[in-house]
Amino acid sequence: MLALSSPLAVGIYSQNNLIKTYESSESSSESLPKIFDDILRAYDVGALFYTNGPGSFMSIKVSYVFLKTLSIALKIPLLACDGFAFNANSPIKSLGSQWFFKEKEGIVLKENPKNEAARFTLPLTLDKSLFESENEPLYILPAV
Repeated sequence: MLALSSPLAVGIYSQNNLIKTYESSESSSESLPKIFDDILRAYDVGALFYTNGPGSFMSIKVSYVFLKTLSIALKIPLLACDGFAFNANSPIKSLGSQWFFKEKEGIVLKENPKNEAARFTLPLTLDKSLFESENEPLYILPAV
């Protein structure tokens, strides 16, 4: 699931291949219950994979709480990876003129001279090796 920016995207994978996509431009809190109501009626979900940041703080937090609750209720794993895997390692918009960049030393905040973001896309084939069980959100912004 991609919930770092709009639109929110959820993919259904069978044998690691994308078979269905759900997208919504509504807020995560509005769209997740609707999308997962449809998914849980139609599919036997064996695991949940999501991007845990960086990106929209509220969307990441809502997605994490929703998916963690679903993971516990359904007794299935929740796995996470950063969003750079789904936008060709392009900068991700933060606040103001700041952007998140993935560099050798980790995820850093700095200005983006191009000031443009790449679109997040669900892969046609899910690479499970990108995900790990450490699934808490990436809260990178300093406290204000």
